[in-house]
Amino acid sequence: MTRIFKSLFWGSCMALVAGCSIGKSESFTFTTDMPPNFTYEAVAQYAPVKGETCTVKKPDVGYNQRWRLRFREKYKPDSEIPIYRTVEGCRLAIYRVELDIYAAYGEDYGDFSSDTAVIVVREQLEEHQKRIFDTAGESTINGQCQWMFRTVGPKRYIRKLLDCKKVDAQGVVTKGRPVGAYTLDQLPGKTVKLNIKLADEERPGWGDTWVKVPNGWKRCLGKGLEDQDAYCFGNYKDFSTFKMPDGRTCTIYPGCTE
Repeated sequence: MTRIFKSLFWGSCMALVAGCSIGKSESFTFTTDMPPNFTYEAVAQYAPVKGETCTVKKPDVGYNQRWRLRFREKYKPDSEIPIYRTVEGCRLAIYRVELDIYAAYGEDYGDFSSDTAVIVVREQLEEHQKRIFDTAGESTINGQCQWMFRTVGPKRYIRKLLDCKKVDAQGVVTKGRPVGAYTLDQLPGKTVKLNIKLADEERPGWGDTWVKVPNGWKRCLGKGLEDQDAYCFGNYKDFSTFKMPDGRTCTIYPGCTE
């Protein structure tokens, strides 16, 4: 599968696209290390710097900087993000970067799902809240994403949902989305990396709809194929077929045939 995505920066300063340069003291690099067929969309959000009395009208084109995605196109993971900007004469500082993590699981245009991560930026933070940069000037936000599968429609087509969680310093998957917190004075000239791993196993989207068997999962029949919920309700003998994203009719997930 070759589907991956392209990120495109737009706003009042078309950095890396229209040749608008940003000084290293006024920007940081955001980059990613993600599995194949994963990509991201980032929106950097700004507010007047401390002590400013100005305001900026919303929605203002370029008030927030956005890196947009295009399906099926190769993209570069690095984005240079301004820390400070001036809009309508108002000096702004970054306070948040919203990150949408996208992943494709099939060839059709709609065969993808997404979840979120976030970078928080503040004037000050407690020392234990701040992320640490290594000697190369890089700080990593670790996360793990897992596919959760379900079926939809009378033919029970497989659809997948992406569920991404934070990974702590000990490598343990925890509750909550991947997040990193920094102060404004930490970021100039530095690199923040979002490091996403994919869980080895997928799991059902919710309980009591699939039954675990030695070589995969079998879909409970419920009251019949017209039963869209099809909870097992103790019946672990009657199962249904389902359709894989590529159109195959299968009896067991993910191997298709038993």
